[in-house]
Amino acid sequence: MSYEAVENRYDQIPYRRTGRSGLKLPAVSLGLWHNFGDDKPLETQRAILRRAFDLGVTHFDLANNYGPPYGSAEANFGRIFREDFRPYRDELVLSTKAGYDMWPGPYGEWGSRKYLLASLDQSLARMGVDYVDIFYSHRFDPETPLEETMGALDHAVRSGKALYAGISSYSPERTAEAAAILREMGTPLLIHQPSYSMLNRWIEGGLLDTLEQEGVGCIAFSPLAQGMLTDKYLHGVPEGSRASQGKSLSPDLLTDETLRHVRTLDGMARDRGQTLAQMAIAWTLRDQRVTSALIGASSVAQLEDSLGALARLDFTDEELAAIDSDAVEAGINLWAASSAH
Repeated sequence: MSYEAVENRYDQIPYRRTGRSGLKLPAVSLGLWHNFGDDKPLETQRAILRRAFDLGVTHFDLANNYGPPYGSAEANFGRIFREDFRPYRDELVLSTKAGYDMWPGPYGEWGSRKYLLASLDQSLARMGVDYVDIFYSHRFDPETPLEETMGALDHAVRSGKALYAGISSYSPERTAEAAAILREMGTPLLIHQPSYSMLNRWIEGGLLDTLEQEGVGCIAFSPLAQGMLTDKYLHGVPEGSRASQGKSLSPDLLTDETLRHVRTLDGMARDRGQTLAQMAIAWTLRDQRVTSALIGASSVAQLEDSLGALARLDFTDEELAAIDSDAVEAGINLWAASSAH
């Protein structure tokens, strides 16, 4: 049955301006890091993407090596796009990235011009689109001149293969440098994608200030701390969870102290009439400098629960102060090495 989007989709969700650009993003965007590889049924993926768009989520975020296997998330999205979303291309913001390992040899990762532009061509082919809206440098490369990496992003935009340039997990200092280089080239830096959650607050140490000064947007990924800020681990490690499989969340991180903080936060969420996941997403959006929270979803029900965060974005000063006592670093920033340079 062919897909036809619901007419009131733009009444469902708030949109925020990306830095000082003209682009608005939904306050919650959908990431395809997990759940869109060949290990998940295509019809489940299709149902999630359809429901997301019907609820006003216009931004779908990918990367070259999302899967498993690498490339399969883009390929699966490409099939669903071709069958369902092609008529809505101008209503969608599609993003992809390159920077981590994608293929063997010296040209298959990091930040060289050769790798980034080859990867973008491959991503466009897998997705079956002429361009992406945002192309990211997925991580800072300490061995490649930043001018080369940013030059590749500038070329991607000038060639029409991307509309905007973005970076991910760059330090405040490197972010300012990248913005200056791109500005001089005439291709403004649109957006930064950092990890950010109540258990991983590194961007409050200067990055948000830098983004504000540079007029750059911020899309926070992993706002649920790889699943720790949900009800999933309140009573142990369930079978089949990320922690039980060692997928982006080591069970070693689920310490008694961290779980004590998580349980306290869960109680605060209940007092607010929200699930812990909903409060965690709302909390990342409390600062207007954060353009969008980037969530994952393994089912339509999980998607809908996460989007329920938007029903209650307001926090009192008392609530924020109470949350601060338990919103503590939990050693879960897997991307710290990229922003350490």
